[in-house]
Amino acid sequence: MGRSLTRGALIVTGLLGGMLFAAARAQTPAPLAGVWSLNRAQSEFPTDIGFNPEWMTAASTGDGQRGSTGRRRRRWPRTPWIGRRRRGGAVSAKPESYEDARRAQVLTAEVRAPAVRLMIVDTQSAVTMTNELGQSRTVHPDGRQESIEIQGLVFSVTSKRDGNQLTIDYRVDQNREIRYTYAATATPSQLVVYVQFLDHGKGDNARRIYEPGTSMTTAAPAAAAPGAVPAVPGQPASDSFDQRPGAELKGLTTLGILVETLSPQAIACGLAQSGIEDALAKRLTSGGFTVRRNSDEDTYVYVNIMSTSLPSGMCASRYDTFLYTHATAKLSYREGPVLVQVSLMHRGGIGTSAPTAHSAAVVRGLEGYVDLFVTQIHDANK
Repeated sequence: MGRSLTRGALIVTGLLGGMLFAAARAQTPAPLAGVWSLNRAQSEFPTDIGFNPEWMTAASTGDGQRGSTGRRRRRWPRTPWIGRRRRGGAVSAKPESYEDARRAQVLTAEVRAPAVRLMIVDTQSAVTMTNELGQSRTVHPDGRQESIEIQGLVFSVTSKRDGNQLTIDYRVDQNREIRYTYAATATPSQLVVYVQFLDHGKGDNARRIYEPGTSMTTAAPAAAAPGAVPAVPGQPASDSFDQRPGAELKGLTTLGILVETLSPQAIACGLAQSGIEDALAKRLTSGGFTVRRNSDEDTYVYVNIMSTSLPSGMCASRYDTFLYTHATAKLSYREGPVLVQVSLMHRGGIGTSAPTAHSAAVVRGLEGYVDLFVTQIHDANK
């Protein structure tokens, strides 16, 4: 009886979710583009939404709600799973990389604390979403997997359109992902965001409702540049600047490259400063950039590597790649503007391998990061 009720509840939940988007699609189509504000009163905020620990899933039977004793299992706060239950009842740890755990934490935190304000730029080939903190994210809804960076982590993302809906899947690991479905309705004018945690295809979900907000550009003077900040009545007009996502990368055609001097440990592990510079300069040149070697003037790629030799004889390196530029800024504790260094992009990783293969492994990682820089710059200049 208990299992039937549980299954019935799951079926009803699924039907409600399907009815929600069927109703949204039946209404007059409305574009996703615009500025949207979160309506907390109409939105859902489950306190324990997230991925179930794997050992809980393994301990349950059939519907995942009752254990072998027939009693309803206790509901625990949802965290990234850490282990798997054996037949004898013991828990055996399932390997999970640090990056997979961080991906789950970052995405779960975003679901639990959603953007209060969203500005969406929706074109045929790309959709860019910017939150109230100015953080932007661009996806290309062609059904192909792409990589994007969130808080220094690289995520595999797949997005596609289905009529008036946009679905974005963020992959955490082989079996887990978080799916966002965006649907705009005209009557009432709303942006409905449906979020699902998918662990082997099923999991928690929540619904968020956004309503039209005030456009950030409608009050701008007619002669203002695209993306200029509108003047606020009663206050001095601020300097105009381009607010469009990726604006800081537009117009880049020349890049410097600077590889930090390597330590004796890095050299002992087979790394060579000139070889790294040659490999990365080749990638930038292939990407259509004019490259200035050993230069930190204007905008440049900076590479820093820290290496050590392990007792086992293996080599371990932390390697980071930055895209830096310089700009003038007015600081609160200075009267006039000063020159500051600005980090436009950053990628980093850790690798461990035998000394004979270490250099090639590190260079491959750095080349991958530089390729991502090139792709993002090209996308911003389309």
